[in-house]
Amino acid sequence: MLEARELACLRGERAVFAGVSFRVPPGAALLLTGANGAGKSSLLRLLAGLLRPAAGALLWEGEDALGDRVEHARRLRYLSPQDALKPALTARETLAFAARLHGAAGDAGAALAALGLLPLAELPVRLFSTGQRRRLALARLALAPAPLWLLDEPTLGLDTAAVSRLGGLLARHREGGGAVVAATHLPLPLPGAAEFRL
Repeated sequence: MLEARELACLRGERAVFAGVSFRVPPGAALLLTGANGAGKSSLLRLLAGLLRPAAGALLWEGEDALGDRVEHARRLRYLSPQDALKPALTARETLAFAARLHGAAGDAGAALAALGLLPLAELPVRLFSTGQRRRLALARLALAPAPLWLLDEPTLGLDTAAVSRLGGLLARHREGGGAVVAATHLPLPLPGAAEFRL
């Protein structure tokens, strides 16, 4: 599915990382670990096509993944530490907008239920706690399927019950052949995940 070959990233004149190589086949998970500033978020942004590699290649099923950036964007979902939610929209409206954006016919109610947010469906996001906002951002993953999920600190602000719900979401994605690449400082519910330390 996804393969990195000798990837390098520069920020200004500084090399953030170089020589990064790995493969993520269908159903697999890869944890990106390392100290703050090691380049985990930069690597995820590069994998998402938001940054250009300074060297190396990113492949999707053996072809240049970044040759067609629009097509590459269609095959992935990227979750950053910023939840990118509109405060005035309700949770249900947020997911309806995400479904239209991704051309998905997903069930907003089911996506909200998957993250324990159905009782809050009609509340505006501005009333949500940090953890509830994060769960709503994660619910977009359940709504609009894509083969590759790129997650930057997905447990940020989550309590133990929410992390368990996330584990179920990740397991269903992988059982369906989806792959996950996640940057984290904390353990994630991704049994059998490989680890790449930056």
